[in-house]
Amino acid sequence: MMECRLGCAACCIAPSISSPIPGMPHGKRAGERCVQLDERDLCKLFGKPERPAVCSGLQPSQEMCGNSREQAMHYLGWLERETGEFTPAARWPLH
Repeated sequence: MMECRLGCAACCIAPSISSPIPGMPHGKRAGERCVQLDERDLCKLFGKPERPAVCSGLQPSQEMCGNSREQAMHYLGWLERETGEFTPAARWPLH
């Protein structure tokens, strides 16, 4: 099993999250930094029950993470666009 690269945080920035996150009650848009990332790009909610299920369920893989943060951001951005969930920051909020 692959381990997360400390300080990568691509999965906390690149994808949109539609479920509530503490401090982000409407979730987050694609490309938006999660407010639960600390100054070292580590999740403040890691291992805590208030961490959203979507975050807990996301597991690192070579396909998703690649060999660098840049590769992970590129892949996750592509996945966001391909699944139709991509909401550019300039168009947020949608309501």
